[in-house]
Amino acid sequence: MKLLRTIALDPSDTIMFDVPAVSGEWAISGAFRFCDRDPAKLSGKGRAAFRSGFLGVQSWGWSTLAQIVPATEDDCRALVELLARQLVDRFGAPDLATARPAAIDEVAFVQSLCTHPISSLIAVHRAANDGEVRETFRRLQLRKGQGHGRAFSFMEVEEDSDLNLADIAGELQHR
Repeated sequence: MKLLRTIALDPSDTIMFDVPAVSGEWAISGAFRFCDRDPAKLSGKGRAAFRSGFLGVQSWGWSTLAQIVPATEDDCRALVELLARQLVDRFGAPDLATARPAAIDEVAFVQSLCTHPISSLIAVHRAANDGEVRETFRRLQLRKGQGHGRAFSFMEVEEDSDLNLADIAGELQHR
């Protein structure tokens, strides 16, 4: 099993986002954080988070990149429970029983993004058009002979998928 963890290759997230994620925490897409906001009216750091942030589940902060990491069933269960608790405490879900199915769906979505090898870095780009939010995920390729130590080690981008969140939400409601 694979999941995502936040990763900071340089201090740019501390400048780019109001609340940066802690490097190494579990990460999810986090697009739901903008469900009650008009993306066209976002500006500054809120706009940056909407456009290119993964949500760090523990800190509730943002990360520009996420890394695919190995995970156990226990890790997955712990992530679901942590996210469910955060949905209650920080997002207004009425209780854990209500929050848990949403957390399960978010974690399942993250797992669907982890089709590349362990240690691959993933970036997200979000855009809103005609009231629909689209997320595009891509894997960043390292230059030959480079490690993840420097942000400018990357030269190639591979497109992964273009997802329509409205379609996904509709599919989840029909389960």
